[in-house]
Amino acid sequence: MVLRKPLGAALMAVTLLAHPAFAVEDSLQKQETIDKNAAASQQRIDKLADQTVDALQTYRTASQRLESLTIYNQQMEKLIASQKNEISSIQRQTSEIDTIETGALPLMLKMTKTLTDLVEADVPFLKDERKERVANLQTLIDRADVTAGEKYRRIMEAYLVEVEYGRTIEAYRGELVVNNAARSVDFLRVGRVGLYYQTLDGSESGFWNGKRGSWEMLDASYRTAVRDGLRIARKQTPPELLTLPVNVPAK
Repeated sequence: MVLRKPLGAALMAVTLLAHPAFAVEDSLQKQETIDKNAAASQQRIDKLADQTVDALQTYRTASQRLESLTIYNQQMEKLIASQKNEISSIQRQTSEIDTIETGALPLMLKMTKTLTDLVEADVPFLKDERKERVANLQTLIDRADVTAGEKYRRIMEAYLVEVEYGRTIEAYRGELVVNNAARSVDFLRVGRVGLYYQTLDGSESGFWNGKRGSWEMLDASYRTAVRDGLRIARKQTPPELLTLPVNVPAK
């Protein structure tokens, strides 16, 4: 018995047997197409991944920026509130300027007059400098372009300078006028209890006698003490005990 294959199957088999290279090439092309598609898909995935990373970084940056702006805005709100309070305070003070000026002016005039009297009655050290300071205050009080607060501040500064004189030691060079004769000497001021002088050659020393209101020559035994006091005041030698006559306030 003879079996017969269908004609189509026989032809296909013949064709495949006749062209084996065609089948391999077709498979390679399909594989290449699959590889290309896979590579393209991978590129799209990589691109999406990069975009996701960029988006995440952008989000983080924006979040940090938002946090910074929130803190900044909160601080600005506090600053604005503080400025509003300051403006209100300035407006209130401005409205009270006339009252303050009216009440403060007599007090400042009295304080300046007291300072003038103090300089005139005090130990005669740095007379020109101190008189000039008081004269400047008197001129300042008469100026309309200076606020009452500034005038009061300058007066208080002058008082503080005078207070400081009472607890410091100082040496300076100046002119000593006795019997209408002037000569250059070194002055030594010890607070307000002692004012001394010594000639530049060290041959003569003296002190201000507050009770008599005049200069008196000191005994030669005091010359070393005055010289040492001048050196201490100039920070040329360490402080030490000085034996000198002082003006004792009257009881």
